Amino acid sequence: MTAKIISGTEVAKEIREELRQEIAGLKEKHNLVPGLATVLVGADPASQSYVGGKEKTSIELGIYSERHDLPEETTQDELLALVDRLNKDPKIHGILVQLPLPKHLNETEVLFAINPQKDVDGFHPVNVGKLMIGEPDYLPCTPHGIQQLLIRTGVQVEGAEVVVVGRSNIVGKPIVNILLQKRAGANATVTICHTGTRDISFHTRRADILIVAAGRPKAVTADMVKEGAVVIDVGVNQVGTTAEGKRILVGDVDFEGVKEKASAITPVPGGVGPMTITMLMVNTVKAARLAAGLA
Repeated sequence: MTAKIISGTEVAKEIREELRQEIAGLKEKHNLVPGLATVLVGADPASQSYVGGKEKTSIELGIYSERHDLPEETTQDELLALVDRLNKDPKIHGILVQLPLPKHLNETEVLFAINPQKDVDGFHPVNVGKLMIGEPDYLPCTPHGIQQLLIRTGVQVEGAEVVVVGRSNIVGKPIVNILLQKRAGANATVTICHTGTRDISFHTRRADILIVAAGRPKAVTADMVKEGAVVIDVGVNQVGTTAEGKRILVGDVDFEGVKEKASAITPVPGGVGPMTITMLMVNTVKAARLAAGLA
């Protein structure tokens, strides 16, 4: 058995087309243009690439986009002042501060300073708390993207044994909370594994759906996966470059081995990655609706 490939590129394209139509309708019927501000401190090439992708997608969909590139030496007070100004700007419905920030800046303080109604990343403690009790305004983008991949490719989540490898605040913890809620596309039994788990393989081999965000290349191998499982690989690890200088990327799952046992699997690249920016756009449009009383 060779696994079906779950293409995040294709699912993201489908969602973006739905968004394009929704945004056009908001402009036509309500004179409402969703607005997203991105803030980048410093010149980290990966962060510049991520912010550039978000800006490009915003413009393509018809979202008003503001990009704020700040020098590496920006102070905490200067960054907080910008966040405060964006909080008060009615044109801006979503604020995204690109992480990681330079080491001299306090990330927690900056994220907490964002108005929760404009926190389209879903990282503010107010939004984390709402997710925990099953009443979220915004779902964090990568976990929301994972859920949409499962739903839109017909994977049965309700009643499934889901195992998550990795307990980060960005992926592991929120996807656990999303999938255990008593809702459509969720209502699963969820186990989370991490570096303190004594026998990860014992848990992963029970999974109907295995979500891997371990941060380590090829950490999950074929012997750790149940026959017929659905495998979602969140990892992106650069393991070298080609002769032409192109990056060689692999996931946290040994794709070649696992695809022979799984019923479905996400590739790297082209799996979860394209969904993250797309769900950021979903949250920005939702933020605009909430601000206008149209949710």
